[in-house]
Amino acid sequence: MARESKVVINIADLKLDHWKQGALYESVDTSFGTLLGLTGLGISYNEVPPGKSGCPFHNHHVEDELFYVISGTGEYRFGGERHAIKAGDTLGAPAGGPETAHQIINTGTAPLVYLGISTMAKTEIVEYPDSGKFLAKTNRAKTNEEGSEPSRFRHIGRPESDLDYWDGEPGA
Repeated sequence: MARESKVVINIADLKLDHWKQGALYESVDTSFGTLLGLTGLGISYNEVPPGKSGCPFHNHHVEDELFYVISGTGEYRFGGERHAIKAGDTLGAPAGGPETAHQIINTGTAPLVYLGISTMAKTEIVEYPDSGKFLAKTNRAKTNEEGSEPSRFRHIGRPESDLDYWDGEPGA
């Protein structure tokens, strides 16, 4: 059943998900671009507790991101630099290599609340410089063999597991 999109959404009406991962990562957040009928633009609402980050340090090869700080203070790690951030700041994260890698960290004493806005490429490669990983993914749902549940391609790996182009191909 298709979900009806809206043209106006109040943040207070969103269903937020609370999650934690290890000692550094925690957020109360949700993505809601699809609720607005957006297919080429993603938007998320994020509340990050003091001392935490909502994601690892990463860069996108295709998608651009923009963040708008609603409340709180923190640090914007961008490339090899760190910038103090506060309510009203707008942060850019253009597509590129490790020089555009970014991460928002709450260094304050209250929740850091921000919106994340991004282009939604059909295919994306994301690198994680701190851990040496990469993510290859598609954002286009494809129908599975049964013709019902949508599925997406998503693979996380490391460059050292690189295979030859012909590896495993019949007759190669």
